[in-house]
Amino acid sequence: MGTILATAANVAWCLASLPAHAAFRSALSDPRRAQLQLLRRYVRDNANTAFGREHHFEQIDGFDAFRRRVPVRDYDGHACWIDRVAAGEINVLTAERVVRLVPSSGSTRAAKLIPYTASLQAEFNRAIGPWIVDLYRRVPDVMRGCAYWSVTPVAQAAPHDDARVKLPVGFDDDSAYLGGVRRRLIDAVMAVPGDVRHAADMAAFRRATLGRLLRRRDLRLVSVWHPSFFELLLDAAEREWDALLEDVRRADPARCAELRAIGPGDWRATWPRLRVVSCWADAHASGPAAGLARRLPHVELQPKGLLATEAFVAMPFAGHWPLAVRSHVLEFEDDAGRAWGADELRVGGEYAVVVTTGGGLWRYRLGDRVRCDARLGRTPSVRFVGRQDLVVDRFGEKLSDGFVGRAIRDVLDAAGVAARFAMLAPEAPTKGEPSHYTLFIETPPPAPTDLADRLDRALSTNPHYAYCRALGQLGPARVFAIRGDAYPAYAARRQAQGRRIGDLKPVALDAATDWASVFESR
Repeated sequence: MGTILATAANVAWCLASLPAHAAFRSALSDPRRAQLQLLRRYVRDNANTAFGREHHFEQIDGFDAFRRRVPVRDYDGHACWIDRVAAGEINVLTAERVVRLVPSSGSTRAAKLIPYTASLQAEFNRAIGPWIVDLYRRVPDVMRGCAYWSVTPVAQAAPHDDARVKLPVGFDDDSAYLGGVRRRLIDAVMAVPGDVRHAADMAAFRRATLGRLLRRRDLRLVSVWHPSFFELLLDAAEREWDALLEDVRRADPARCAELRAIGPGDWRATWPRLRVVSCWADAHASGPAAGLARRLPHVELQPKGLLATEAFVAMPFAGHWPLAVRSHVLEFEDDAGRAWGADELRVGGEYAVVVTTGGGLWRYRLGDRVRCDARLGRTPSVRFVGRQDLVVDRFGEKLSDGFVGRAIRDVLDAAGVAARFAMLAPEAPTKGEPSHYTLFIETPPPAPTDLADRLDRALSTNPHYAYCRALGQLGPARVFAIRGDAYPAYAARRQAQGRRIGDLKPVALDAATDWASVFESR
């Protein structure tokens, strides 16, 4: 019965998404027109807001005037306006009512609060609809069963108890972003119900999640954020197989007997109909994604596009990752600070993402850096490179997340090292030695003995780092081999800082100097 219901819900979701799919395919051939229509509607509908009046929206008729009137801002530049929204003031950033604030991690604040409106919800649907129709048409088997979409446990969600905030804060799970009928359709497809988020702790959350997943022989699709999240579920299943089967036995004795005959770790037999895992696989997530792909060789691993709490930038579609040109106004800053439209990107070029959304973010610097890798029609396809706003500069070395991610990947590839986790961070000076950078890495032993030297040479291709090394401000890079699973320790540290699991984007670089106390050394 569960499989029939999930199949019916998938078909209904696909049919409901067909108009968005057709409109997006049409927009691919003329992205500038689609973007200009969005911009004019934003400006017209919000001309009488506090933000619109201050920036003279009545004088904006196109992109040139928009860029003259509205400067590019990061979250701190929007914060004074968002604080007014959070306090309950209306008609500030949007004429439309803000229904809630969604927390997102930030580089300058522990958490950012992003205004969420019905228009922003519709914009997300205009991107997710084309993706889901394209996926169902390309892999129709995905429609014939249930799916697992990641859920953030309440016990791990960041609390927000600021008395000045008068609006609801946050969603409980990913499907809530879609709202309405689409959310109900996804809930019908879900192999794991959303109420598992109320588990008391992470161990209970994993056990409840796995107990549900193991019952579903018809699992077809897994959609998670970081690939390590799903790998940790697989690890836990292998460790706790007998206890989990007891949970399955109480609900479905026949399925329990089938799993006992299969045994732990045979995922092809456990989920014989699993076809696709959707997860981060770009930039610094490429290593963990490759590890997950090796573990599930019978399953297609589909790299997600660029999706943030604030906006949907690019989606998997027709073998590329085209910009979501019908969802938000998208701009891209080059290294000289010049803004380019969504139709103007150069293949091979790298850019910082700037978005304007129906939620009230105006020329908002997202903090993500992308590379244009191709075009689909006239619309650029982009891949995530790293965080634009994540730079560590203790002595003038100016290391960025994108540069460090590429350096780590090049070094590990050249050394033939497969890493489930790898992150560079500075360490404070000790015993008269200068500060240095350490690569915290989880990899099967033994690691090459010259890995630290290779890393130091790669980092030294950055002239600022090389200069700090020459002056003796920085010592040579080091390697910290992590014992056991790195990602749980990393995630626990982030959650203690107020981050949600779904917000944990893969990073190659972190500014904290105490990661050696977080991980256990091998």
